[in-house]
Amino acid sequence: MAGGAGGGPPRDWLSVDETAAAFLSRSLSTRPPILLPPSLHRAPLRPGNVVEIAGPSGSGKSQLLLMSAVQCILPKEWEGVYFGGLGKAVMYIDLDCRFDVLRLAQILRKRIAAGCGSVHHEEFETDGSKDKFRLFESTLFSDCMKRFLYVRCYNSSELIAALKSLKSQSEARNEIFDIGVYFLMLDSIGAFYWIDRALQPTRESKGKTLSFQSITETVVQEIHKFLQLQPILVLVTKAPIYGEGITTSNDFQRGSPKYMSEDSTPLGYPKREEERNGSCREYMPSAWQTFVTHRIKLQDLAQEPGFFSEQENAILSVHTCEWVQPSLNSKEKFYIKDDGVGLIQ
Repeated sequence: MAGGAGGGPPRDWLSVDETAAAFLSRSLSTRPPILLPPSLHRAPLRPGNVVEIAGPSGSGKSQLLLMSAVQCILPKEWEGVYFGGLGKAVMYIDLDCRFDVLRLAQILRKRIAAGCGSVHHEEFETDGSKDKFRLFESTLFSDCMKRFLYVRCYNSSELIAALKSLKSQSEARNEIFDIGVYFLMLDSIGAFYWIDRALQPTRESKGKTLSFQSITETVVQEIHKFLQLQPILVLVTKAPIYGEGITTSNDFQRGSPKYMSEDSTPLGYPKREEERNGSCREYMPSAWQTFVTHRIKLQDLAQEPGFFSEQENAILSVHTCEWVQPSLNSKEKFYIKDDGVGLIQ
């Protein structure tokens, strides 16, 4: 109809202007899939996705964030040495105030050493210059850390202020280092849940009621604004809140009791009834739930015999990772090691 009104054939709007192969090539070139370390590599992630990593304390949420951050700040290649990183900047917003910079440095140095490999070590050894290798490693380490932007927030107001400044922070990084923020990490999104719920709803100058729901909506709006200006990958951790028999369609059920060696916590204290039943309720408002595009559920398993450290001969802590959205119908086991995460086949 529109084509006929314009004087042309009425079905001109159905004409194909590019093939499917050309469309896929253009889409992959503008937003290529991001290669992340295990166990975030199962589903293809692209800039614009919002990934929620949920799990109890000690399940490896922060470790996966640090691994992903190292993958982002490492270059793809450095002075002829291939590292396979993205060479992009990361903004890490710490809401739990548990960020361990020494752990980040440990993972990064291990990745640099692994990328250099024994061949390059031998080359430096034959030259009789260990200092040359140390200078190479130190220079690359400093270059990578320049792409890591750390922000600590103590309440929701500081979080909103940090998100509002995300655009200016990215532009500043782009001017100085010729690269903007590519990963946004929040650890963890429910850190101020009880504080915000305890506050009495107040009215701002514009008449808007300030509550936990409105705060979450503002957080979503600020992230969405930046996503419209610059596509980035958003990785967010979330700790569970257990409820007594409260279940919804969005609940994350913890693993089967068959994986637990005993009905107690790692410290030996008896688990609460809701933890034993595995009921965990969704406490984030609907604005956040609809904003998330991918969901991952982590679980910390009881220590199992058979997984030993080669260096210390100690039993490793075993975790599981399960993709909830999209549902992959598979659960992977992994453990935390010095250079990051190792999968258990």
